[in-house]
Amino acid sequence: MARSFTEREKENIKRNFQEACKKNWTQYGYRKTSVDDLCKQVGISKGAFYLFFESKEALFCEVLCSVQEQICNMASKVIEKHRDKYGVAEALKIIYREYDKNNFLYDSDSADFIILMNKLSEEQVRKIEESNRMSQQLFLRQSYLKFKVDTDLAMSVIYSLIMNVKNKDILPHNHLETFDFMVDNLIDNLYE
Repeated sequence: MARSFTEREKENIKRNFQEACKKNWTQYGYRKTSVDDLCKQVGISKGAFYLFFESKEALFCEVLCSVQEQICNMASKVIEKHRDKYGVAEALKIIYREYDKNNFLYDSDSADFIILMNKLSEEQVRKIEESNRMSQQLFLRQSYLKFKVDTDLAMSVIYSLIMNVKNKDILPHNHLETFDFMVDNLIDNLYE
């Protein structure tokens, strides 16, 4: 007979699975992260894993959406606190640093990520797409912020800045300082 868990244990185990998944996904990728390894790290049996997640893909989907939501919330708080283009600049710096720590956020064109996406259910794909839309809305929904340029151009610049994290290893200068410099010098051209 399977052991039952208290509600507190369930919350802790689920959180531990998410943290282990995030760490392993960043370090090894989706394919090389096994349910067996995650269960060993969390300290429960593989059979118990399925009490928490219907599949490995469900866990990965939940982690991706959760990390995106956390980043959005952090950035949103900074924008709300500063309520100007400089708040946006600080939010972008936070986002970039979080992407730097979680390479699965920007490695969406890798074979590893494509394999994951192909294994997701339609509902899980929609959940990820909604999470992506939420991130984009962060820069569009602030009524007190107005773009100086076309919205699509501004969003393309913001996306390009963040996705520059993919080039961090080939830059001749520290990529964090480079990103901060670019943001600080572009923000006045993006927002009024």
